[in-house]
Amino acid sequence: MKVFICGGGSGEQTIRAVRRLNEVIQHDLPCLYIPLAMEEDQYDSCYEWIKGELSSVDIPGIEMIRSAEELARKHLADYSFLFIGGGNTFRLLSEIKRVHMFEPIREYLLNGGVAFGGSAGAIIFGEDLESCALDDDNEVRLTDTKGFDVLSGISFFCHFTNRIPEHDQRSEDYLLKISDHRKTYALPEEDTLFLNGTQVEEFIDRPYYIFDNGRKTEVSVTDIC
Repeated sequence: MKVFICGGGSGEQTIRAVRRLNEVIQHDLPCLYIPLAMEEDQYDSCYEWIKGELSSVDIPGIEMIRSAEELARKHLADYSFLFIGGGNTFRLLSEIKRVHMFEPIREYLLNGGVAFGGSAGAIIFGEDLESCALDDDNEVRLTDTKGFDVLSGISFFCHFTNRIPEHDQRSEDYLLKISDHRKTYALPEEDTLFLNGTQVEEFIDRPYYIFDNGRKTEVSVTDIC
């Protein structure tokens, strides 16, 4: 399993992670871009954005789906990697589960597939979406909020410390509140974790934080050197 869990950044913020992505993929297959967390009227601008983000990745092209039904018709093994973008996390996971693509994506990853998730696309790889409930409206009334749980019991929160101090403080208070039952990694936009089989590679430019049992622990670049 090869999964990139990105805190929601782009451009210079993710350059090292994207470079690593280029090292672990097949280069003769296209990328499958999944923008289902966004509103459909934004898909064209999403496609222009992803072309810029992946301009340095050696692939023959990028295919973007425009509906969950289109995703369900795809044979995932035909792609070098999945890129799952940001937006509303509940909408994203709801659409994936609605068309019964949750298990096929899991199987794709277990069979050696690669995925890069940013923001909402990263959070769905955690244990549960409760971690992002303060930020994202569950407008689709998703009840099964369990994610792919790729790090066995760890949930994710993105854009942490990239917003105004008042917003970051509300996020911190919320993550501490749920930390008695929901261990969460809170990532800034500049950081990406790469689950490479049983190992985790960390691309860190700013500290990220672990919320667990009522405590907040900082993980910085020097901690992992």
